[in-house]
Amino acid sequence: MKPFASIKQAEEYIVAKAGKELRFAIPLGLGKPNQLVNALYERAKQQKDLKLTFFTALSLDIPQAKTELESRFTGPFFSRHFGDDYPRLAYLQDLHKNQVPENISLHEFYFQAGTALGNLHAQSNYISLNYTHVAQSILEMKLDGVIQLIAKSKDGRYSLSCNPDLTLDVVDLYRAKGKPFMVIGVVHPDLPFLGGDAEVPADFFEGIVESPEVRHQLFAPPKNAIDDTEHMIGLHASRLLKDDGTLQIGIGSLSDALTASTLLRHQNNSLYKEVLAELDRNFTPPSSKDIHDHVFTKGLYGTSEMIMDGFMHLRNAGILNRSIQEHEEKALRYLHGAFFLGSKSFYSWLRELSDTDFDGLSMTRVSKVNDLYDPHELALRKQRKNARFFNTCMQMSLLGGAASETLENGNVVSGVGGQYNFVAMSHELPDSYSVLMMKSIRKKKGRRQSNIVWSPPQLTISRHLRDVVITEYGIAFLKGQSDSECIKRLIMITDAQFQDELLAIAQKNKKIDPHWKIPPVARNNTPEKLQEFTRFAKGKGLFKVFPFGSDFTPAEEKLQGALLNLKEKTKPELIRSLLTGFSVSKEGYAQELERMKLFKPQSLQEFLYQKVLLGSFKELALRYHLQ
Repeated sequence: MKPFASIKQAEEYIVAKAGKELRFAIPLGLGKPNQLVNALYERAKQQKDLKLTFFTALSLDIPQAKTELESRFTGPFFSRHFGDDYPRLAYLQDLHKNQVPENISLHEFYFQAGTALGNLHAQSNYISLNYTHVAQSILEMKLDGVIQLIAKSKDGRYSLSCNPDLTLDVVDLYRAKGKPFMVIGVVHPDLPFLGGDAEVPADFFEGIVESPEVRHQLFAPPKNAIDDTEHMIGLHASRLLKDDGTLQIGIGSLSDALTASTLLRHQNNSLYKEVLAELDRNFTPPSSKDIHDHVFTKGLYGTSEMIMDGFMHLRNAGILNRSIQEHEEKALRYLHGAFFLGSKSFYSWLRELSDTDFDGLSMTRVSKVNDLYDPHELALRKQRKNARFFNTCMQMSLLGGAASETLENGNVVSGVGGQYNFVAMSHELPDSYSVLMMKSIRKKKGRRQSNIVWSPPQLTISRHLRDVVITEYGIAFLKGQSDSECIKRLIMITDAQFQDELLAIAQKNKKIDPHWKIPPVARNNTPEKLQEFTRFAKGKGLFKVFPFGSDFTPAEEKLQGALLNLKEKTKPELIRSLLTGFSVSKEGYAQELERMKLFKPQSLQEFLYQKVLLGSFKELALRYHLQ
């Protein structure tokens, strides 16, 4: 193992060894060593005879403001949250400007959602892969190696920490074929040292960078705000968890909503049951008896391609408490993960794990987490009992197919990731479900559109793999059902505005009895009925916007809501908000306006910004009062 005292030393070594063509994998998400990646990228930009290829996924970046109002909000917050020295990925900045040089190729198999839409280089170089098939693809691409962030313990041991997911599988494949493969690690002092398969010897690496240059804050997405619709979906989803079971969840507000309701179920079970009783009085009850409302006595075991804040909360609450014994050792594991990403408090929790919690958490290869096809497959199947694999999608066909990552025009929003793996495992394992969660409607140019449609133009999951679907209106169990029963159950969780149209299409195509009528209870699937229920839940102290705390100040939380409200508006609606603002006293929102430097406008533009913000504040206040 070669020690490097600087990023520059590592750059020179890599270029000298690889020659005129550099072909490297860099881990998805947190594990990118941004400074070394940037050094190689800038080298290729300056040295035109040097060809550079990066293969990666989930390239994280600090969101960039698109308007002056957004900039006034995000500038100070991002400076505080990420630090002024955070090394943004240079290739992403060029990519967004469509300025990637011709001698550089960037291939991703999973985008940060929505960031690559309409981008020629990103879309044309996207590679559609299941997560578990990526390692084989890297082998076939004949890459030179991988560069990634790693952690170092106080006693000098090394860990792949946040990203053993593909590195372990790729290194094994290359070594089995007798092919050279360079592994360069960059130690980050704040990256949590985690054990299990992630702990590797020093000679696993060809070189390790340890330099005071690497001291920037770890990328930590701000904690999610959860809206009422997301809380409804999370409440429904929490009923599927079976004690003595297995759990996979992802990141985002829907996963946080599921976590919040699961905590309620365990910590205040009487209130949880009261809320569910009210839910079933107002909306369609689940179409299966395999739902649960009791506390967790045996607990859950987690096996998830990604681990995030939700697992921390479930562990601290005594829910993530079912341990399995690995086949090769005596250690008991309550959680297996392939990569992690989360909040600053989540990273702190990982760094400060007790001995018991540290020993029970194993970071490992994605092939072990997302597949069953392992030398110890029988053991994996027994361990993953009562499994619930939660994921999200964008649209559902009325026949049970899911569109999760690609638009009608072929533009990729995110990527397949591990979704197919979860779906496949749910059909392989007894008493298990793949659960796809989504909002029943979306707004486009101010108009409501259903996310349950007859036939989406792109499908990620075919209808023969249909399983469980959840919207804010309920749960549809689809596995093993006929086409007509699938249609009925999905219509029952569809927004009432679109039910008749969908039923008519299904009847026209001879997929359902022409005499079947939509039950009256399903006609309750309206925004007004949702508001009525959410008022009830909030009156019980539930459905908080930030149930796990906020990275924003109270003033920033209000501003965030007001800005999001404005972002969804058409031009005529913005004008109405502006006019409304003239009737609102600025003194009532002094802190918020001071935070935006708009309390005392210095120009006509700032005066108009102030008024449109005040109008948005009033609209939200009226909406909250009505709810």
